[in-house]
Amino acid sequence: MTLAARALTHLATWPDLTGAVPSCGTGQALRSAHGEIAHFHSGRDVDLHLTDRAIRRPAGDLRRFAAVRLVPGSQWVTLRLDADTDIDLLMTLVSVALKAHQGGPGTGTGRAPSSGCNDGRGVGFLRT
Repeated sequence: MTLAARALTHLATWPDLTGAVPSCGTGQALRSAHGEIAHFHSGRDVDLHLTDRAIRRPAGDLRRFAAVRLVPGSQWVTLRLDADTDIDLLMTLVSVALKAHQGGPGTGTGRAPSSGCNDGRGVGFLRT
């Protein structure tokens, strides 16, 4: 079982998340009552939907992780799962995403939701 499959299986047990078809059409997704949270694109790559504010606050710290790709202007963060510690980081960021999406006024940007995940932008990790 790949790291992404293991993470997806675990996250699917969370009561606030349900399986879904990703809006980008690639892989599998998890969503909350408030929108899409994660797209699992491969056995290693996951796009996580955060709000602008949820990305800005920890952006400096997130850039220190080799497993994380931030894309300017995107409300999605891409994670490359290469180790168990990357799954731990994903679980933490999913919690942040759920809180950001449930937070209501002041947690987002006031603009329309992101038009698509990073996989569709072709700017995540290089495929190997």
